[in-house]
Amino acid sequence: MSIVIFSGTPRKNGRTKIVAQTLEHKLNGTLVDLSKLDLPLFNGEETQGDHPSVQWLRRVVAEAEGFIWVSPEYHNGMSGALKNALEFLSGAHFKRKPTLLLAVSGGGKGGINALNQMRTVGRGLYAAVAPGQLIFDPEHFEGNRLRLEMEEKLDLLLAEFMAGRFLDIKSS
Repeated sequence: MSIVIFSGTPRKNGRTKIVAQTLEHKLNGTLVDLSKLDLPLFNGEETQGDHPSVQWLRRVVAEAEGFIWVSPEYHNGMSGALKNALEFLSGAHFKRKPTLLLAVSGGGKGGINALNQMRTVGRGLYAAVAPGQLIFDPEHFEGNRLRLEMEEKLDLLLAEFMAGRFLDIKSS
């Protein structure tokens, strides 16, 4: 399955990017790095579709068979960078395609609100959002990598996601 991984952080470095790059490596996926992709601020005008970054994003997403969205939680929600990127896409890009949601938190109770917001947006895009999800807190990292116990949890979630056991292909 060809997977597109959205690294929803606008930061050049950080824990969200560590998770996204780990996924890219494990799945041989395509990374949409929103800290590098030069997307304009979505304004709904059709002429924005002519922007090279928008064209690239739409092409990559159209060719994908599944998605993983990774976002930091900012002020009880997903990152504005990820929401902005998703605004350039439509239900036609995501309909019936499996989509896994992961959040990266600064610690404590963070992450769940970003996941809930991504889940709502995923429904709006007709994505087949997986029920499983993970939140990565600071203690789940060791330097520039995931701690072994968290990587094992991620591997279990990825195995379930890639097997597609949560999909109901009869639904429309």
